[in-house]
Amino acid sequence: MRGTPVRHARAAAARWVAAEAAPAANFAGAFLTGSAAWADPGAVLPPTSDVDVAVVVDDPVAPPKLGKIPFEGVLVEVTYLSWNQIASARDVLASCHLAGAFRSDDPATLIADPTGRLARLRAAVSAGFAERRWVRLRCEDAERRITGGLASLDPGRPFHDQVTAWLFPAGITTHVLLTAGLRNPTVRLRYPAVRELLHACGRTDVYEELLGLLGCAHLTRERIGVHLVSMTSAFDAAAAVARTPFPFSSDITEAARPVAVDGSRDLLVRGLHREAVFWIAATYARCLKILAADAPETGHASGHVAGFADLAADLGAGSPDALRRRAHEVTAYLPRLRAVAEEIIAANPAIR
Repeated sequence: MRGTPVRHARAAAARWVAAEAAPAANFAGAFLTGSAAWADPGAVLPPTSDVDVAVVVDDPVAPPKLGKIPFEGVLVEVTYLSWNQIASARDVLASCHLAGAFRSDDPATLIADPTGRLARLRAAVSAGFAERRWVRLRCEDAERRITGGLASLDPGRPFHDQVTAWLFPAGITTHVLLTAGLRNPTVRLRYPAVRELLHACGRTDVYEELLGLLGCAHLTRERIGVHLVSMTSAFDAAAAVARTPFPFSSDITEAARPVAVDGSRDLLVRGLHREAVFWIAATYARCLKILAADAPETGHASGHVAGFADLAADLGAGSPDALRRRAHEVTAYLPRLRAVAEEIIAANPAIR
């Protein structure tokens, strides 16, 4: 697959900010985040990836996430932040998802900084990013996201929402270890990323345990391929009828298909089929949420609900009772996860 040089994708994102965000009266700056902030500018951004941009506003409460926007051949994913969320360097240093955007003193990660506040924040965060105390606090932040997310598991909710409430916290186990290893706690590619980290640390046993918590350690490439086909059908159906706004709505559109569908297929082709399961399941659940809101008859009549049930059953999460058991397994694993994170921190000479 052909892609776009990272530096060109970043430049396109900067032009979007200049044209669409900067003219607003509440605009206070913008910076790269996620993989876009960590990537080598000379690398190639594949069509299965987007460029994450945080737009900072002066409002006390940030507007809802704008999501994925096609712009000049690049998919720009825009999130709004209030200055209240990043005003303190200490708070940013302790956040597993915010700190990575400022870990480097590279000025190219700042798209717009009209007041100079982002540059000062970057200087403070990059100076302390690799300090042991902050690394540990970020690991603790990720762990709190696991326990907090699992606490939202409600058997009274639609089944696809219950699966989401278990799936994402289970996936944050990867973020604890990626944070400990000073790696990017990426979203869609969290399992390939933690696989690389744990293989480098000689802890493939831990990696298999993480896949076990997700319920996909035993699944074959062929079986996961069947689920990808089912998810793709649900994706196309949901993208065609979506009207109700959800925070993830821009992820289920024709423009985002290369990320959600082609990105998962790319992992299967590369032999990373188990690593594809997380995003296949997450996307499938989102599609069912859209179909339930905007075309409830389609989900059942077209077999999308049944296909999702098959996937959940393969993950050992096919019922509310099974989901509660799987959630308990994740909670019970946290002491071991914490110990492995400490091993990774202790072995990393870059952490001081």
